[in-house]
Amino acid sequence: MTDVVERKTSSLPDVQNSQDTRAIAINKVGIKDIRHPVQVKDRTGKIQHTIANFNMYVALPHEFKGTHMSRFVEILNNHDWEITVDSFKTMLTEMTTLLDAEIGHIEMSFHFFINKTAPASGVKSLLDYQVTFIGERRDNKNTINIKVVVPVTSLCPCSKKISDRGAHNQRSHVTVNIETEAFIWVEEIIDMVEAQASCELYGLLKRPDEKIVTERAYDNPKFVEDMVRDIAHQLNIDERILAYTVESENFESIHNHSAYALIEKTR
Repeated sequence: MTDVVERKTSSLPDVQNSQDTRAIAINKVGIKDIRHPVQVKDRTGKIQHTIANFNMYVALPHEFKGTHMSRFVEILNNHDWEITVDSFKTMLTEMTTLLDAEIGHIEMSFHFFINKTAPASGVKSLLDYQVTFIGERRDNKNTINIKVVVPVTSLCPCSKKISDRGAHNQRSHVTVNIETEAFIWVEEIIDMVEAQASCELYGLLKRPDEKIVTERAYDNPKFVEDMVRDIAHQLNIDERILAYTVESENFESIHNHSAYALIEKTR
């Protein structure tokens, strides 16, 4: 039966592989937002099983009409039931080889969970973080970026200075995107960000915990500019990090807009 299918397939015209005469290359072509099971090891040695969204692209030379979209899905399914970080890295080479492409790009986005301990009561609860592994193959070399979105609390220094009672604070999303050749835990990036925020977040807090995190934020006010500068300083002194982008978006509690800042650096 398999031989019959292969003979029928080989006799069908391959339109995608035909020549294109417009002489316009395409930077990225492929599939977007396909879900697949993955497993990720955390710093404690445990394996987290989750679902990742994949974007998979290759560069298409000007002379080809199209790429073979089914081959992207084939690459995902040729691996074990659950893809690991190591298999993600090898997929880059497999994809460019199978699709005869010089440049390939894969993004794997998933929720990563940390079991956090409240500062006073000691109650434990899970907090989720959005993590993306970004891989690119170019000139026969693979580069891997780790992107993490870390939710934190920020308290306005100006509001604290001018107000007789309290200060406005808000939840902020700090996004760190790093390129590294050495191994680095996702938790290390999260720790780096949370240590520079007005206060970190927790999934569950009792009243004594609420008192502590409220006062901690009040004692540690940060503008959005302070946030990205302080985090950038920590990234600068980590020799494993070759390049980074750090950005913070503060969802302002007294405005109908966000405050935003970004720093980019390559060593």
